[in-house]
Amino acid sequence: MFRPWIRKVSPLAARFSGYGQEQLVGDLIAGLVVAIMLVPQAMAYAMLAGLPAQTGLYASIVPLVLYSLFGTSNSLSVGPVAMISILVFSGVGGLAEPGSPAFIKLCLTLALMVGVLQIGMAAFRLGFLVNFISHPVLVGFTSAAAIVIGFSQVKHLAGMPVSNSEYPIQLIANTIGGIGSSNLTTLVIGLSSCVMLVFFGFGLVPLLKKIGVNKKAGSIIAKFGPLAVVLLAATSVFAGHLDQSSSVSVVGTIPEGFPGLAFPDLNLLTIRSLLPLALTITIVGYLESISVAKTLASRKREKVNANRELFALGMADIGAAFSGGFPVTGGLSRSMVNFQSGVCTPLGSVFTAVLVLISVLFLTPLFFYIPNTVLASIVIVAVAPLVDFRTPLKLWHYSRADAIALFVTFLAVLAMGIETGILTGIIATIVMLMWKMSRPHVAEVGRLGESEHFRNINRYDVRLVRGLLAFRVDESLNFANAPFLHFWLLDRISERPEIKSVLLISSGINDIDATGLEVLDTLHQELKELGIGFYMSDVKGPVMDRLQLAACYSHFPADHIYLSADEAVRELTPAIHDSHRHDKSSGPIGSESPFRDASPARLSGSRNTGE
Repeated sequence: MFRPWIRKVSPLAARFSGYGQEQLVGDLIAGLVVAIMLVPQAMAYAMLAGLPAQTGLYASIVPLVLYSLFGTSNSLSVGPVAMISILVFSGVGGLAEPGSPAFIKLCLTLALMVGVLQIGMAAFRLGFLVNFISHPVLVGFTSAAAIVIGFSQVKHLAGMPVSNSEYPIQLIANTIGGIGSSNLTTLVIGLSSCVMLVFFGFGLVPLLKKIGVNKKAGSIIAKFGPLAVVLLAATSVFAGHLDQSSSVSVVGTIPEGFPGLAFPDLNLLTIRSLLPLALTITIVGYLESISVAKTLASRKREKVNANRELFALGMADIGAAFSGGFPVTGGLSRSMVNFQSGVCTPLGSVFTAVLVLISVLFLTPLFFYIPNTVLASIVIVAVAPLVDFRTPLKLWHYSRADAIALFVTFLAVLAMGIETGILTGIIATIVMLMWKMSRPHVAEVGRLGESEHFRNINRYDVRLVRGLLAFRVDESLNFANAPFLHFWLLDRISERPEIKSVLLISSGINDIDATGLEVLDTLHQELKELGIGFYMSDVKGPVMDRLQLAACYSHFPADHIYLSADEAVRELTPAIHDSHRHDKSSGPIGSESPFRDASPARLSGSRNTGE
């Protein structure tokens, strides 16, 4: 039906093969449910970004259609999200007054830059760069950003004046200090909306289940919660004239119809000012989107192409730049709703975009009395679950280095801002990684009974050969850790003068760089001068290739490399009576280091026992 080049350019075209009534119904229902959720949410996220409410609606039309054409995920719902919105507000807010024409223009430029960067990354297959943001850094960043987002909405929730600040910690302090000037009516509406939203999110489904509604239908009904809360609050404001009698802030007049073609500001100075922010949004937005897309795709045994996703998100952002929107990405909550509603193809997002367009064309007069406090409550309830308390506690017991990276990121975001905070977290992760790499696990080993296996003397009762130091390095040798190995080995030799041969078991070495080769060559020369032979065994193919390539300048002899540790030890052992049994509780010869106790069961060589 479709030519191959059309299938290649637009994955959506390929999905129409075998498209029938069942798929159409699923896409229509999902499109309707997501649109009902998206309209108030998009307006709330636009307000969070410091933009007029209608901007969120504009960002929910063209970007959805473009992603549907080029994306590879059936369930991902693209549009405004809280994390990107707060990044826009914090980054662009320092260059122009939020809500002003200059601010809106900068947001269009920012969306265009993000789109171009994403398409560029897709062209050069640079999606792997997001792997430099580790899970602990992402948790710390997300938790801190959620707190910043929440506090940024308190002024709307409570109807109080709060001065903005470049630093989140100052914004939090200003918000807490301004609680006394809250508008009581606004605060009551806002808190009531929060309670209702929480009920729709967590309490309604169990209640419906008790009266006989199945779980799937109950979940879909619960998604109407934000719309119901918005309608109830708007009706209350309209009926009681609360915008006039109690000074409740409302959305106000929203321009009818879709905006004309928008044009970003391509001034070189503007682009230079926005580039750090654009890079941050590109990485954070893609990371959030691809993680959601892969999670949902795995549940349906579908495939997601990472680089095609980058291209599709780039096209969506470019669409937002020329249609009056701001940067977008795939959102977790909407995508989950899309998935649970039974979406079959990206055509569901096209139906969502059409319904949002209908709202913009014909329903905007109904949005006048929507109070800003209810939009703030939608944002606060949406981001509250993002504050993660469990992961830091688990990491502290499991990996102190990862926990430190999490806390550094969390504190940096609160103290210095989101962009600087996530960059600090990435740097902290790399520093921790380099520190761990610089101290590889090195284990002295001995023969396990009469077998061909060699195990850590700290964990097993093994047999040692007098005069032979056999050890294993469980890390690739590189510039970061090779000097550590050098000093570790020389330190052991200085403590044990009886050593005549040294065997490096290389089963844990997957790669070796120039510094590692140089250190091996240096060790061979230094040990040779001391009358000690230096040997290797269990060398993997890639490492052996490096050793052979380095033979032209290396003095390490090829006949000092053995196929296995067993072969090496048998050849290097002068006589069988020179071997003795090592009692792990007494330590190796010449060592005063205590060893950890191990139960007899663990000494049996079970596969579940670490080495």
